[in-house]
Amino acid sequence: MKRPFLAAFAALVAALLLCAAPVLPAQAHTSLKSSDPQKNAQVKTLQKVTLEFADSVQFPVVVVRGEDGKRYEKGDPVVDGPKVTEAVTEPVPPGRYTIAWRVVSPDGHPLEGEIPFTVVGDQSVGAATSAAAPGDTSSAPAAAAPATAAAAQADDGGQKGVPGWVWAVIFGIAGVGIGMFLSLRKKP
Repeated sequence: MKRPFLAAFAALVAALLLCAAPVLPAQAHTSLKSSDPQKNAQVKTLQKVTLEFADSVQFPVVVVRGEDGKRYEKGDPVVDGPKVTEAVTEPVPPGRYTIAWRVVSPDGHPLEGEIPFTVVGDQSVGAATSAAAPGDTSSAPAAAAPATAAAAQADDGGQKGVPGWVWAVIFGIAGVGIGMFLSLRKKP
């Protein structure tokens, strides 16, 4: 009498375990560790963009775009293991810029993100430094580096948590289990 229910429950548990086991290693996506320039940084000049990831990446795309929509990257990005370098056209005029990047992690999952920064030129950085800390010999951009490094690490393309397809599989299997339970129970 209870055997069909126990068999259905055991089948459901086995199916969940079989589906969840291969999914666990797929969670090991890479992430952006650091960037040069860092997120929200102020730099004097820009000669190249460097992105460093936790693992080696493939098929990088890096776009450096100004406020006016003009692109400043030069040539194709160079991949050296976990490091991606993109040369930029010189000179880059002062203004606000965004680095848009997209790479493919070792497990085949695409990652993307954006890093905003500002090119202030030689005179503006000196003025900002002296205005921020009068009489202090340390520079304001160097003091802000730890905060911007943490922000750059936080911008990993939003690749945290469980992917949606995993939830779809889990709910699909649960739906099958509930259907089996309802069909196998005794009717009064």
